[in-house]
Amino acid sequence: MTNPYVLALLSALVAVVLHGVIVVVRHFLLKAFSGATKANHKTRTVVSLVASTAEFVIYFAALGFALLQFGISLTTYLASASILGLAFAFGSQGLVQDLVTGLTILVTDIFNVGEMLEVSGQVGIVEEFGMRFTVLRNANGALVYVPNRNLAAVTKYPRRHIRCCVDIVLPANEDLATQMTAIAEGAAKALTQQYPAIFLRPHSFSSMEVGEPARSIHRITFRIWPGRGAPIEGAFRQELLQRFKALDESFADWMVTVNYEIEVRNVNTDPFKKALDLLHFGGSSGR
Repeated sequence: MTNPYVLALLSALVAVVLHGVIVVVRHFLLKAFSGATKANHKTRTVVSLVASTAEFVIYFAALGFALLQFGISLTTYLASASILGLAFAFGSQGLVQDLVTGLTILVTDIFNVGEMLEVSGQVGIVEEFGMRFTVLRNANGALVYVPNRNLAAVTKYPRRHIRCCVDIVLPANEDLATQMTAIAEGAAKALTQQYPAIFLRPHSFSSMEVGEPARSIHRITFRIWPGRGAPIEGAFRQELLQRFKALDESFADWMVTVNYEIEVRNVNTDPFKKALDLLHFGGSSGR
């Protein structure tokens, strides 16, 4: 007769091996569906949740098999697990809330793996979604484990960044305007090199005419992590003001402003309406 200790050890070994297989399969599946489409995001979310559930089932079954080798029937094990689970649920309502919230998020499609969220004071990209925790990777590259029960209020950033717009009112003198534009663009390049961790996309420049009488505006658009705009509001803006005032003593502080915008996805498939929407958006953002 086979030694029950050997069989129990074998069941534990099989559970560990299966766990390793799940980890590897999950890794390759998440990599295969790493595209930015909503279908891929949904698939990655389901893969993460199914993998977490499968890991629990494997270890639960392995423990039951091990106990069976020592004369404890599966019926007794399941009954005990149910009673213990019920008692544990009363003593740990947070766990139950995590599970229920996790299932609710999956069914209602509030967010998916790969999207950027702000929740419980944490901002990050969803790396993994499980039955108990949602794992975010923040701007510093650290993993933040947020219990699902704390996901009651979720802010989602559709483009995985926010736009920080620095608007510069240029003087009427064309030579001064050209010099200030060159200074601003050079300073923007230096800023992205100095603080690379806060930027998620390359910055861009644009010009517009606003107001009556018309004023020339030069806009620098940074695409940054939410809540990481302090260097732009502070040191960058002050540097621009100092350098502009050195060129033109009449240049005032109000002529350099910093504003934040959420960049939304345009789902309009009609090219004509899409063009009108873009024109309308461009006009409204030039305030």
